[in-house]
Amino acid sequence: MTTVRAFTFPGQGSQTVGMGKALADAYGEARAVFEQVDEALGESLSRLMFDGPEEELVLTRNAQPALMAVSLAVVRVLEAESGKSISDLASYVAGHSLGEYSALAAARALDIADAAKLLRLRGDAMQSAVPVGEGAMAALLGVSLETAREIAAEGRAAGVCDIANDNADGQVVISGARAAVERAVAAAADKGARKSIMLPVSAPFHCGLMAPAADAMASALAITDLREPVVPLVANVLADKLEDPSAIRIRLVEQVTGMVRWRESVLWMAAHGVTDIVELGTGKVLTGMAKRIDRSLKGSAVGTPEEIAAFLESL
Repeated sequence: MTTVRAFTFPGQGSQTVGMGKALADAYGEARAVFEQVDEALGESLSRLMFDGPEEELVLTRNAQPALMAVSLAVVRVLEAESGKSISDLASYVAGHSLGEYSALAAARALDIADAAKLLRLRGDAMQSAVPVGEGAMAALLGVSLETAREIAAEGRAAGVCDIANDNADGQVVISGARAAVERAVAAAADKGARKSIMLPVSAPFHCGLMAPAADAMASALAITDLREPVVPLVANVLADKLEDPSAIRIRLVEQVTGMVRWRESVLWMAAHGVTDIVELGTGKVLTGMAKRIDRSLKGSAVGTPEEIAAFLESL
């Protein structure tokens, strides 16, 4: 069977102290990416990535560009070591939430420096949109998207409560005002949820409360050079491919308040011939999701020198 590959890029939560260090030690291409990000931000984000402290790395304003930096380092190393461009290596790119910026930079629609600046702004805007403690997110396990919508509707009696992520079968995340999310969680068991978990997040991402952050991103994206990606993007809010730069701008703004349709995005890729989902960067979260969404897909993660070597060997 012919291999048709999609590259996917992780979102917030995959960050860890030490991320990218082995890549920087092993490859000049990785060091160059980290230097570009450091220069764009006017600080040594790479030192924070390599050495911590963790409490600073997990801050949204740092975690978002850091995750992008590691993903892009992997892409550039793969291109250099294989002698192939990303358009030779993958048929589609997709990223989970902030990972969409990584995907666009990987596909050369965005410069790495611009992606870093946009993610720093995005992180700051998301954090400041809602006072700390007033928002919340929760994972609903063992329910369908339709049932999750009913649970969110129960919470809405106490404020904003939206579906943030449709991650995989039986894994849906809700987001909104703390009282509303807590009300939804209390109702979840009666709606058949196997388990509901309040998430340790600093802000309620991907819900209506993020409207001020969406406005900030609209202003920033309007003056950012955004080109047609050399590999089609499967967009979070559409679960369909996008290539037109003006349409990508619109969807990136919608993504701030809109649902990450990850389950549908993976199913779309599988329906359009993708056989292998390769997660580039830190962690293996998306790899696990892919296998839950469609067992026929081959999922793998590439984020270390050893994993890079194994991937190159498989080409």
